[in-house]
Amino acid sequence: MIAEKAVLGSIVKEPYLLQETDLQPIHLTGSQNKALLTAMRNLEREGKSVDMITLLSSGSPDSWGAAAYLQEVQAAANPKKFDEHVDLVMDHWREREKQNLLNMASHENWSIDKVKSELDRLIDDKTSDYQPINSLLGSVYEAPWIKVEKQSGVPSGIEQVDKLVGGWQKSDLIILAARPSMGKTDVMLSFAKHAGWHDFLPIVFSLEMAAERLRDRLLGSIGMYNRGKFKNLERFLTVEEKNRWTAVVGKADNTNLQIFDRAGQTLSEMRMKIRKAMSEFPGKRPVIFIDYLTLIKPADHMGGNMHLQVSATSKGLKEIAKEFECPVICLAQLSRQVEQRQDKRPMLSDLRESGSIEEDADVVLFLYRDSYYSKNDDDKVLEMIFAKHRNGATGTVMTYYDKTTGVMTG
Repeated sequence: MIAEKAVLGSIVKEPYLLQETDLQPIHLTGSQNKALLTAMRNLEREGKSVDMITLLSSGSPDSWGAAAYLQEVQAAANPKKFDEHVDLVMDHWREREKQNLLNMASHENWSIDKVKSELDRLIDDKTSDYQPINSLLGSVYEAPWIKVEKQSGVPSGIEQVDKLVGGWQKSDLIILAARPSMGKTDVMLSFAKHAGWHDFLPIVFSLEMAAERLRDRLLGSIGMYNRGKFKNLERFLTVEEKNRWTAVVGKADNTNLQIFDRAGQTLSEMRMKIRKAMSEFPGKRPVIFIDYLTLIKPADHMGGNMHLQVSATSKGLKEIAKEFECPVICLAQLSRQVEQRQDKRPMLSDLRESGSIEEDADVVLFLYRDSYYSKNDDDKVLEMIFAKHRNGATGTVMTYYDKTTGVMTG
């Protein structure tokens, strides 16, 4: 089966993928494929690398075809579609199991309830989502008497924001929306650098802006450099600014930002890249940043219906937050309807024409700068309007934002 070869070949090319699937030899059909996956799982249990060299020098490589078969499966590999191929393999396994169950039920005259129970088991081959209430209660039984030393979420870098939402919480989808030029990308970078400085792993998908521009914005905000100077640093930086340059670069390096800037990425591609980044920084919890929502390439064109495409994307983002147990902060562009009101501060109703974003989001954060409309460059107030907070309070946090440097403070 070609999907089985594609899965195995992808694991050979990207060994970290083996840890991201529950696929077992029993799920495969071909004897060679079963033997190869068994060899991979054995190496994994022994804590060894799953690569061509270790595969060929461990166990019995002849049982699965040795080097010739590794080349064959690698030819079918497509790591970007790993999830799709695993799903296809599992669908075929469930179909085979269903036929086996129905044959057994017929021969052994099973009751209808038993047939239904066994078929239900095949809907999901995993039981990792099972959580008995006694287990859930046990983890909080003594919670009222245990002092919480610090917030559980990812620090935003803005004290008042952290007081309001407790930091960015795992499995939450945070939509950060505003009209163009309100500072969305700078705010995202500010959140990302503070996450990195607090030992999280910020993973940024920049679907519009090149990675080099994000780098310059990051350096500008850390060093308080006017971003116009990045056109020619040697010429425009002052002596004092040059003297600080090495320290600023060091602080930027300590953020551990992982930037992916290819346009038109799908959620499936993002999943693969998140896994790869996490495998390179074991032990670090990720925080995902996406700039921005409607630039994510939909898996299904849906007849060109933008409303349905956005709905599917927002639901997919929430699934990623739950799958990786991390915050996902996604930027969104608000439509011009905001400009038609006298008070141009965004409201939740401004999202309701954009698919199911408001429904899927745990937190909706709007940005508003009065200076954008008044053209008063001395006014550096940026309002962070928390219009939705599924698990807590809403409200507005007033912050300071310098658009020339990207510096943000509470």
